[in-house]
Amino acid sequence: MSSGHVPVLFAETIGVLKPQSGDVYVDLTAGRGGHATAVAQQLGPTGRVVLFDLDRGNLDYSGDRVRAATGIEPVPVHGSFASVARELDARGIVANLVLADLGFASSQVDDPARGLSFMREGPLDMRLDCSSGMTARDLIASSSERDLAELIARFGEEPLARKIAAKIAAVRAVAPIETTAQLADVVRDAYGSRAHTSRMHPATKTFQALRIAVNDEMGALDALLDSIHRAAQRIHDGRPSWLAPGARVAIIGFHSLEDRLVKQAFAAMRRDGLCNEITSGALVCSEAESAENPRARSAKLRAVMVDSPSRVA
Repeated sequence: MSSGHVPVLFAETIGVLKPQSGDVYVDLTAGRGGHATAVAQQLGPTGRVVLFDLDRGNLDYSGDRVRAATGIEPVPVHGSFASVARELDARGIVANLVLADLGFASSQVDDPARGLSFMREGPLDMRLDCSSGMTARDLIASSSERDLAELIARFGEEPLARKIAAKIAAVRAVAPIETTAQLADVVRDAYGSRAHTSRMHPATKTFQALRIAVNDEMGALDALLDSIHRAAQRIHDGRPSWLAPGARVAIIGFHSLEDRLVKQAFAAMRRDGLCNEITSGALVCSEAESAENPRARSAKLRAVMVDSPSRVA
């Protein structure tokens, strides 16, 4: 695609959101605008689109794409979706449809300068917002061996976390680890002979862990889910909220840490009588999509509808 990214679970996402003319759509991870443009095309001239993204370049790109395809002037928010309640309240916007695709754009992965992939030589950056924050290089240089081991074990679910952290500490004592290739080699060395039998690249889980830590991805997701729960509670209590009664909320996760949080948060909302489940568990990609877009294989889509007490089953 000319956008440099193929959105995952595309038909399934549009199917659970069910956009209608005049809806207000909030895309919490606009990326390259694939989902946003498709939804916006069904909103009509009275619809509104709000786009969040940590990546300024992607935010501008997706905004241009929505505008060109629909004539709708999107509201851009350069920042984390953790602040969605504050940002929408400040603008007096109430959402009917909300989507958070927790993956990152192929254009980001494929750019060596971002340092997100061990498949491409580049600086150890890993920030989704390149304008601020600590890089992966900084994190590796400043963290204790123990903290690195805990980080890699927690966010990467890597059984060899302690061994990898020890190897990182030994190598950085001689010279800084500054590139993706250097880090990938360090992890491979820590794996030893297991690297030859591993079903995935030995550095996969370590890179995931560092990226999650650098961007505080789990903290942001926690804050988002709490904000959704609070908004649903306000609707239940008959108070104004950044979500409209009947709002549909869809979240696409890509690894077990994300999906577990989303599953638990939506289950808690159902127990509290604040929502209906739309997806009946998680939707996953078809065999055809998996073959066409391998990055979709780990995607899981969950969606709920928040509503007033009289309509929640």
